[in-house]
Amino acid sequence: MRDIDELRPLTAGRLLELWRQCREAEDPLERVLRCNGLILSECCFFQGERVYGDGTEALADLTGRQMERLLCRLAGSGGDGEDRRSEAVNPEFDAARFAALWRA
Repeated sequence: MRDIDELRPLTAGRLLELWRQCREAEDPLERVLRCNGLILSECCFFQGERVYGDGTEALADLTGRQMERLLCRLAGSGGDGEDRRSEAVNPEFDAARFAALWRA
């Protein structure tokens, strides 16, 4: 895995665009891998520069487990389902209330 010192989240609109680019893959596993590779290629940075030129480059470099960890970090989860970034981004965010509503 290449050095990555920053993960920059994408807007929901950009995520949708990337997903649409991968729709032509009929196999669900291929579709999700290609889409995740594209997402990581646009989100992974080292010293201010993108780490991967495209999704294929990300897929060639990362294992499935590495991709999963990066995507969880990108989504703000420590892997246990708790959102850690929301409080830092929005000081008014109530993580306990969010968790209660999510489970309801």
